[in-house]
Amino acid sequence: MSDSVLIAEAGRTTGSAESRRIRREDRIPAVVYGQGMEPISVSVNRRDLRLALSGAAGMNTILDLTVDGNVYPAIVKEVQRHPVRRTVAHVDFIQIDLTEEITVSVPVRLQGEAKQVAMNNGLVDQQMMEIQVRTTPRNIPDELVIDINEMTVDTVITVADVDLPSGVAAVSAEDQTVVTVVTLRVAAEEPAAEEGEGEEGDAEASDGSSDGGSDDSGDSDAG
Repeated sequence: MSDSVLIAEAGRTTGSAESRRIRREDRIPAVVYGQGMEPISVSVNRRDLRLALSGAAGMNTILDLTVDGNVYPAIVKEVQRHPVRRTVAHVDFIQIDLTEEITVSVPVRLQGEAKQVAMNNGLVDQQMMEIQVRTTPRNIPDELVIDINEMTVDTVITVADVDLPSGVAAVSAEDQTVVTVVTLRVAAEEPAAEEGEGEEGDAEASDGSSDGGSDDSGDSDAG
């Protein structure tokens, strides 16, 4: 995993009004914190952040976060987004020790074609898009790939079944379902009515109506 340099500007004051002003300048309010350091309120250029995280590692990219000439190895810990526009509103950066293990979420990608599932009117259902793992920063995989070529309608892939690189351990519960199969129901076709059946039914209904009319007439006379 390669590092990416990101320049952060220190000295911002906290508060909603200041944060709105920073966002109008196309910058994002942020904070840097970690073991052995006081949190630092900073801001980063929106475009620079997008470029820094545009590699294969995505949100798990190791950043050389530069603040007033000091470089902090860091990763994105949390991103807050605008509830409507979904743009990034605030970022938490956490300083890391490149030799110590950390817990991160790694995206899961399905590879291949589950032909047996499709032939039996089923659909592959990916229930976990990310798996939490623990490893050292430079050993974080960009993604976890699951081959679905051999899946059948009875296949259930759990966290324990996912191949992890050496030095990477799953934090997510091993019995959690990552991929399973959903079988589609096919509505049973109703048998077609036999030829002439409708006509016979109409004839019987007609006869019954005639009889009923005769009875009504008789009742009227009696009255």
